[in-house]
Amino acid sequence: MSHKRIPKRKAAFAAGTVVALGAAAILLPNANASQDGSSNDAAAVAPKPLKATDASDLASQLQKLLGDAFAGSYYDADSRQLVVNVTAGNTSVVVQAKQAGAKVRVVDNSLTELAAGAKTLKDRATIPGTSWAVDPRTNKILVTADSTVTGAKWNTLESTVKSLGSDMATIKKSAGTFKTFVSGGDAIFGGGARCSLGFNVTAGDGSPAFLTAGHCGVAAEQWSDSETGQPIATVDQATFPGNGDFALVKYDDPATQAPSEVNVGGGQTVAIQQAADAEVGSQVFRMGSTTGLADGQVLALDATVNYPEGTVTGLIQTNVCAEPGDSGGSLFTQDGSAIGLTSGGSGDCTVGGETFFQPVTTALQAVGATLGAGDAAGGAGGDQAGGGDAGAGAGDEAGAGQEAGAGGDASASPGDEAGAGQEVGGEQAGGDVIGGQDTGNGQDAGNGTGDAGQSHN
Repeated sequence: MSHKRIPKRKAAFAAGTVVALGAAAILLPNANASQDGSSNDAAAVAPKPLKATDASDLASQLQKLLGDAFAGSYYDADSRQLVVNVTAGNTSVVVQAKQAGAKVRVVDNSLTELAAGAKTLKDRATIPGTSWAVDPRTNKILVTADSTVTGAKWNTLESTVKSLGSDMATIKKSAGTFKTFVSGGDAIFGGGARCSLGFNVTAGDGSPAFLTAGHCGVAAEQWSDSETGQPIATVDQATFPGNGDFALVKYDDPATQAPSEVNVGGGQTVAIQQAADAEVGSQVFRMGSTTGLADGQVLALDATVNYPEGTVTGLIQTNVCAEPGDSGGSLFTQDGSAIGLTSGGSGDCTVGGETFFQPVTTALQAVGATLGAGDAAGGAGGDQAGGGDAGAGAGDEAGAGQEAGAGGDASASPGDEAGAGQEVGGEQAGGDVIGGQDTGNGQDAGNGTGDAGQSHN
């Protein structure tokens, strides 16, 4: 079976070369504090406007520089500034952080103290339907309970949170129910389950493969690109529950073309340039086989979620909507960075809710796969988008009965329709325009926006 299809055009916002400033370039030339902690250049102390991806790079560098004084960071999208939390510490390194372009904020809770609080929650309140993550904007642990946490379970959770102190943790209720977003419908199919493909990658042995959610990988060993089609890919590794929610699925045909792009519907694709870590406060986009394209913001990192199937750690928490069938779908940035794989959450794309994603960087490291230039195997290299990247997309169609392409011909072809024959273009999304189409209000206007990412071309 051939999985080759050339998209007609790339998404407008992915066109051109993405220029990454690089944290080292931002940080090191300006970090010239004098021995007494004063600045040699008063102008350098003013926070710099940064792109979200550059802010994430700078945050990683500053975490190393500040050591124990680093207490988290987040991106202020309105001012386009990186805000870095610090505890009492070395004045000179704080000055260096300011000179590097960050806004520095002194907070009470260190990362060590917050981690201790999270451990207390794990030991005393690991209850299905709960989650917790550190919110750097409040410098507290944000604890969430879904609608199933009532009675004695709620009392246990509430008393545990109160024992940590109001300056350490807060608790809120979610109207929905925490669940993994997998369903028995159409898109990519395996064992009666429906999921979305996340990003094409190259496995450690050089073969073409893709990443998806781990709970999809444990639900079925073989996956097809149509409900009644033959399997086209086989699970190689899967983690769920536990330290993540990710799976590596290898294409059965070693000649499968697996370009590094996400198909966002309407014949448009976004070239995936690199894998990157999420930054709290940054805007992200999600593509899934049920609801198509949606956007929102990263709320917290290193989240722990207690699903009915078990506890999953190390996730990204967002307010991007998702629904059953979106599991495994792509979370990415406007400039083409692969960020996450859809795991689960509560709510839907009508009322909203909390959603959680597996970080792509962690998944790649765990399975030994790569996403980047020259990684494609089986002749796919010449067709790579974004400089030959080996990974992206979830070519899953969202319409009822339409094929979703887990790497097959049914995936992300140009002009594929969304939902019940509705095209993706022109849908409203909070004013953000992606590749000539609006992505609206965190949800798509159709009954799914066609291909969830990948032309498995």
